[in-house]
Amino acid sequence: MTTDKATSSVPPPLPNPLERPEGELEQLKTVWRRPSGYRAITVVNNTYIGLLYIATALLFFILAGVLALLMRTQLAVPENALIGHDLYNQLFTMHGTVMMFLFAVPAVEAVAVLLLPNMLGARDLPFPRLSAYAYWAYAVGGVVFFCSLFFGLAPEGGWFMYPPLTSTQYSPALNADLWLLGIGFIEISAIAGAIELAVGILRTRAPGMSLDKMPIFAWVMLVFSAMVLVAFPAVIVATALLELERAFDMPFFIAQRGGDPLLWQHLFWFFGHPEVYIIFLPAAGMVSMIIPAMTGVPLVGYRWVVMAVIGVAFLSFGLWVHHMYATGIPPMSLSFASAASMAVTIPTAIQVFAWIATIAAAVRLRPVKTPMLFILGFFFIFVLGGLTGVMVAAIPFDLQTHDTYFIVAHLHYVLFGGMVFPLFAAFYYWMPFVSTRALSERSGRWAFWLMFSGFNLAFFPMHFTGLAGMPRRVYTYAESQGLGTLNMMSTVGAYLIAAGVLIFLWDLARNFRPSSEKNAGNIWQAGTLEWLPTGNYGLRSIPIVTAREPLWDQPGIVDDVDAGRYFLPNAPAGVRSTLVTSALDARPEYVLPLPGPGWSPFVAALGTAGFFLLLTFKLVGLAAICGVVAVAAIWRWLWDADTGPDPSGVDIGAGIRLPMRASGSTSHAWWAMMLLLIVCVSIFGAVVFAYLFLWLTSPETWPATTAIAAPTLPSLSAGLLVGASILGVCAVRGLKHGKKMAVNGCLLSGIVLMIAASGLDLYTHWQHGLRPQASAYSAAVFALSGLQTVFVILTVVMSLFTIARHLAGRLSARQRACLDTTMVMWQYTVVQGLLTLGVIHVFPRLAAG
Repeated sequence: MTTDKATSSVPPPLPNPLERPEGELEQLKTVWRRPSGYRAITVVNNTYIGLLYIATALLFFILAGVLALLMRTQLAVPENALIGHDLYNQLFTMHGTVMMFLFAVPAVEAVAVLLLPNMLGARDLPFPRLSAYAYWAYAVGGVVFFCSLFFGLAPEGGWFMYPPLTSTQYSPALNADLWLLGIGFIEISAIAGAIELAVGILRTRAPGMSLDKMPIFAWVMLVFSAMVLVAFPAVIVATALLELERAFDMPFFIAQRGGDPLLWQHLFWFFGHPEVYIIFLPAAGMVSMIIPAMTGVPLVGYRWVVMAVIGVAFLSFGLWVHHMYATGIPPMSLSFASAASMAVTIPTAIQVFAWIATIAAAVRLRPVKTPMLFILGFFFIFVLGGLTGVMVAAIPFDLQTHDTYFIVAHLHYVLFGGMVFPLFAAFYYWMPFVSTRALSERSGRWAFWLMFSGFNLAFFPMHFTGLAGMPRRVYTYAESQGLGTLNMMSTVGAYLIAAGVLIFLWDLARNFRPSSEKNAGNIWQAGTLEWLPTGNYGLRSIPIVTAREPLWDQPGIVDDVDAGRYFLPNAPAGVRSTLVTSALDARPEYVLPLPGPGWSPFVAALGTAGFFLLLTFKLVGLAAICGVVAVAAIWRWLWDADTGPDPSGVDIGAGIRLPMRASGSTSHAWWAMMLLLIVCVSIFGAVVFAYLFLWLTSPETWPATTAIAAPTLPSLSAGLLVGASILGVCAVRGLKHGKKMAVNGCLLSGIVLMIAASGLDLYTHWQHGLRPQASAYSAAVFALSGLQTVFVILTVVMSLFTIARHLAGRLSARQRACLDTTMVMWQYTVVQGLLTLGVIHVFPRLAAG
């Protein structure tokens, strides 16, 4: 950073609004103007993408709710013939899938996309086109996936899709394939959103907003993003392995050939139980933001709440066996899972006590408004869900209630109570942020009481039907069981919930008038930055933050920000931009140019959706075309990614000049690549886990040491990879010294070595007689080598893009972010390739010795 003043501390705001040049505000409005007409779908502003995200997630919530009403109508009376068992299987599978994958996680990501830039004092998230791509991929893929229900193609194996029920033998139709490819694709969209949010939280906070001054919601979304990056790759690997089994007969889960159906459960629930907290923590973050505003006092125990959020995230990864008590897991493993299930209640309780203490700390209780009503309802329902969670964490009790309606009741008390009620509180609380009108208090109270009473009427009786032995996922039951009254109560309760949601939708239609410039404003007198005056451009100027509740503790900040007295009150070089600050203490480092509206994210999303969906129907040629279109569109949007218009630096205010680009570890793109590497490591770790798990459970299919390929060719593959790594280092040095031919030559030569190493490894397996269909061992070996081939292809694509930009004069020693990010993936691919060779060729020898 270059400055005209000392930068040991954040400088003061500009002293006088009259000193600002005329026309700055008009320039901001012009640069950030939303496209109109049919080009509105090219919008990338976080405000509009966030609203689209929320609307689409709400649509899926309603659709999943309709499916639930159909199921409850079928179960209202014994021996009902309204819905047959095949359709009922599709309904409960789609209900669970849509709620978990298409509503819960996207909804909290959507709220974060909408709020976080303003909450952090930024103009937008650092990768606006990535946000747009993630949204359109989610929306298009989700709608097509849901519509499968109308064509008899909806999956019917449950939202967890356990094999062997979902294997080709028992589910030969395309229904399961549509779930596997569709959900894998949707999870990729969620990971893209998590990377965007994490980089935004770490690198685009307002100057002075150190980590200990971040809003709690930013903290929980940072932890949320980390959990998504670690947990979601497991379900991507699981769906990929099952699809490989269905499409190519690779027996990962077929016991007769050395596979094991429990491998799916381990991979799925390693994702599935953290998923519960991935959903809950952002909702808890919303509660931690709303309660201080409703009570007028800061959150009690801020640091304790932050540590509790991190503790919940950490412990949640030890709970996946919690779902597998009845599968024959060894007692020691069950004990660890049970202990972790009990332990996770402690950090969760810390948050609950902090909320109660904050309410108790209020000097004068304010009238209870609708957001607070939903939070109080959340307290009641979630605590009950936590108590039943402790009950099912006890192994003997779980064995009795496993797969009964008691588990259905517990699941909904935790998820609906722990996420949906806080989300509706958030709708009522933040509506004035995006609308010219707040939602109606009267309608809100009607909606709350109908939803609250309906929820308890619907799900509390399920505890008793479960204890009476009613199994879940059955489409009817005998009258002699005596469960008709309780089921009728549950059905009536479901319709009451629907009535409450309908009132909310009616209220939304009456009062929601979206506006980024004339919103209703800070009607709650809250203290965080999202309530500052905004426009399409976000904040008029980026403030200096010295407190956790700046609007309470920094007098005059509203007027100073709106008058442009702080940083970046204009649009430098006539482009959209925001400040990038240091990760720990939020000191300004450089100005980040942001891309404007464009077709490439939308086209890339359509191409990606087409690729996965067409693969489902085995239309490989058309799928390949869509894949090429998607890659070309992504290339197009990245082509101008690091071409800052003013490399000499721009004035951001207070006499500070900052560059408009960065490279190396300072660059936001480098941080994004580091987060992407977490995903890559998680994917590789999940495949290695599958390999080792099958080795433990079916050692009879593993070859003897003497039957493993000789080390000659694997050693040669390792040498090729090391050579490629050295060539990557040479390419970086060549760019530093301005040697254009050396850069391109090293990259091309390295590509050849990587391809040769991957091809040689596959050739070694094939020549040695391994066939992926022969046994679980062979399938696991080809899965590892195939994964390495996928990463080689990804590295090749990135390298060719880097060469193209170099030839076009868009890569230099000062403008090198493209090569930096490519080298991160390049060196990771080399390391993963060496580890793959070690697992396949060295580990069996060490294990045998």
